[in-house]
Amino acid sequence: MRPLRILASTLAVAVLLASCSNGEGSDDAATEADTMGVSDEAIVIGTHQPLTGAASPGFRHVSTGARAVFDYINDNGGIHGRRIEYQVQDDSFDPAQTLKSTRSLIEDHEIFAMLGGLGTPTHQAVIDELNEKHVPDLFVSSGALAWDQPEVYPYSYGFQVDYTREAKIQGKFISEEFPGDKVGLLYQNDDVGPSSHAGIEQYLTEEIVAWESYDPGVPELAGQVKELKDSGADVAVCYCIPAFLGLAILEATAIGYTPQWVAPSFGGDVKVITGLIEEYAKGTPAEDVPPEAFTDGLIITAFLPMVTQSDDPWTRFFLELHEKYNSGTPFTDTTVYGMVQATLFAQVLMKAGPDLTRQKLLDTLNSHEWRGPGLVPFAATEEDHSGYTGVMVVRHRAGEKPEILQEPMVTDSAGGEVLPFEMDRPSPDEVALFGNGSGG
Repeated sequence: MRPLRILASTLAVAVLLASCSNGEGSDDAATEADTMGVSDEAIVIGTHQPLTGAASPGFRHVSTGARAVFDYINDNGGIHGRRIEYQVQDDSFDPAQTLKSTRSLIEDHEIFAMLGGLGTPTHQAVIDELNEKHVPDLFVSSGALAWDQPEVYPYSYGFQVDYTREAKIQGKFISEEFPGDKVGLLYQNDDVGPSSHAGIEQYLTEEIVAWESYDPGVPELAGQVKELKDSGADVAVCYCIPAFLGLAILEATAIGYTPQWVAPSFGGDVKVITGLIEEYAKGTPAEDVPPEAFTDGLIITAFLPMVTQSDDPWTRFFLELHEKYNSGTPFTDTTVYGMVQATLFAQVLMKAGPDLTRQKLLDTLNSHEWRGPGLVPFAATEEDHSGYTGVMVVRHRAGEKPEILQEPMVTDSAGGEVLPFEMDRPSPDEVALFGNGSGG
């Protein structure tokens, strides 16, 4: 019996040692994953962007804006002694390519976090993998409601106002300012459509006389625009990316259809739209019409300062960075969009401190109130990953500052009211973006 006892004891010790060894290995692996992409010298972050393809004309300036802010931070010593290495992968707005690009960012570049991955169908292709691998997925460049599901996607956070909130505020505004007018909807055939309808239809029901969708991979809107005209819609709300808003306005003009166009924040970059209309008009009767004339009077909703608001301190600050780091590229609202994402990300890194981990980044994001360039409050807590919570309404005037038709308002993505709010908005010199301080 004694040899058996010795054998049993030996086996027990072996199992215990193996158990301890496996536990330590797991702990080491977990620690390594939590600090992936962070060294003494740098923080590696990544993004997927449509640098080519159908969505490129409207959004290729997002990453140039973000990079300008990171270049500025790096030139000033970085954040807690670390420079930002910003890896941009082109996905051509193709979900299959987004998956390849994201895997390259995670496996080849070993990113610490994803920042501002752009597009609804594209980011939906990678959100599961990012969360399964515990990669912070911050400030997704899309207004889809999917990013605000902390119980399903604890590592993902929205950025721009979601499609439902924005459409609610638009719907209320249209119902009050254009009473009795017929309304037509033109929208992208993904989550943009139903999410936007859920908002605008809270205030407009019988007034909506047309629902026309488009495929972002098919640059053709003649049929949809004709249906809007035939419906008698006085107001055309285009839940479209800039390339398709520009195409829609040009198609409408060609058939003598001149509704009041209304655009959301994600499609209403007037400088981009004007350039696209000028390009589309070549070789057509519209070629001799000044391109600015097509967008004069366009109503836009916005949650960030616009490039035409030259008296806004954040617009002035971003223009200075743009002129220094983005020489030769246009200064557009989508440039500012990327700059704000980078600014907010830098604020969180500053507040997280020098002992940086993925979990600490998220804990910091969840536990502070984030104020800065945005015109409305920003929501980021353990229970709410929605991002910016409202918009203002402006009318574009060619060659002039935009006319503010409605001050910024906030709402929710359900059935809550559209409400005014009070918020102290700091100026750029009150927000720390680099150095060794605690930041704002």
